[in-house]
Amino acid sequence: MTTTELPTEPTVPATDHVLTDLDGHVFTVTMNRPEVRNAWSAEMLTGLAEAWERIDEDEDIRVAILTGAGGTFCAGADLKAMSASRTSGGDDGFTEGLRTRTTTPFEGMLRSRNVTKPLIAAVEGYALAGGTEILQATDIRVASEAAIFGLTEVQRSLFPLGGSTVRLQRQVSYTRAMEILLLGEHLSAQEALEIGLVGRLVPEGTALDEARRLADRIARNGPLAVQAIKRSVRETADMTEADGLQRELEIGMQVFGSEDAKEGARAFAEKRDPVYRGR
Repeated sequence: MTTTELPTEPTVPATDHVLTDLDGHVFTVTMNRPEVRNAWSAEMLTGLAEAWERIDEDEDIRVAILTGAGGTFCAGADLKAMSASRTSGGDDGFTEGLRTRTTTPFEGMLRSRNVTKPLIAAVEGYALAGGTEILQATDIRVASEAAIFGLTEVQRSLFPLGGSTVRLQRQVSYTRAMEILLLGEHLSAQEALEIGLVGRLVPEGTALDEARRLADRIARNGPLAVQAIKRSVRETADMTEADGLQRELEIGMQVFGSEDAKEGARAFAEKRDPVYRGR
């Protein structure tokens, strides 16, 4: 069965605040609170954590896309809900999860979880605070030319707990990372592209279409090879070159001995499209 022949699963909400959709081998996760620019809630982070778990466990899923509903990506934590709950003496769930260091919020925001399959971000509108934080945990990033980025936590005397003080300086230059973290100002999509925070810009309203095009292309590749490449890149990032090359060899040789590797070579010789089964 080819990718285009695979059945389509209708959109089903993981929670009211997260929508998921499996189409062929591509799994799309949509943050769904457009009335508050898809700000994180406890329910949303729970839904995201469940989505990441499914991506890792479901063999039919080869590539995932993360996006936001209503023409915007994510504005981070819901500060209005946090403020209201504190004023009333209650708690908004999100803050309580961070305070008690439960795993769900941190897994949902991809601070303590590394999705094993490629994750593509499709960014429209605002990607602020937690929106820019979760972005750094994705592998490929497509943004609208009108998108706006920024780690604005410091302006509210908050700390970017999504991992940015660790990840950002590894993805852009140290001095640009410190400017972004300490000033808390907005970045245009063009600035984000120039410093390497995103990989490509597209006309407004087309980020998801481009992300899907990339996802479909990746999904046609051998899934074992794709996942092994991501694993090798992640695991060797902080190793010496010698140790990294040794680990790369260990990971890569497992792929070379797979049924899919044999199928790839056989399909090339027979001048046909390969049929990969993840074995």
